[in-house]
Amino acid sequence: MFQKLLSEYLGTLLLVFSVVGSGIMAENLSPTNEGVVLLANAIATGAMLYVIISIFSPISGAHFNPIVSLYFRLKSKITSIEMSLFIILQIIGGISGVIIANYIFNDLFIEFSDKQRTGLNIHISEIIASVGLLLTIVLSLRAKRDPAIAVALYITGAYWFTSSTSFANPAVTISRSLTNTFTGIDPAHILGFIVSQIIGLIIAFLILRLFNE
Repeated sequence: MFQKLLSEYLGTLLLVFSVVGSGIMAENLSPTNEGVVLLANAIATGAMLYVIISIFSPISGAHFNPIVSLYFRLKSKITSIEMSLFIILQIIGGISGVIIANYIFNDLFIEFSDKQRTGLNIHISEIIASVGLLLTIVLSLRAKRDPAIAVALYITGAYWFTSSTSFANPAVTISRSLTNTFTGIDPAHILGFIVSQIIGLIIAFLILRLFNE
């Protein structure tokens, strides 16, 4: 269990560190071109996802995401205690990652974001992003394909085809409220994102039942 929890902590730390750090670096290098910033952010995030899923999947299953852990709890793949501990460590790991990224680029630990991410269209985008992520994970496992490749490619693409830039992860959402940079989210908008992600989980669960999953 210690190794599983450590894997979930480190994996989520590295995920958020790559999201926030690459966003800051890209914004520093291309301050007037948000397209370039988003492209760099997407590539860095996808690359890190491939790495952390590849190295930690044999240990913890490489969830790094509360809705993924909740899905596998609903399918009785993990216990309630495991799910709860995973989610706690995912959130702590995400916060650790954003603190490190903030500090190495801006010489501060926490800066609450004022970036506006709200509206019905944004929330629907998060629902779609979350459904797609869960379908990608579960069906790639069913097909006995490498989920690291599938998830990395999905998230890299979803940065571009969703108006919310595909957070699809409550731990990441909470963490990104602590950086007032390109990748941030106003703390007032966290709840709307998390509710949307949970709705996405429910829809994905129902769709996957049609596939006998």
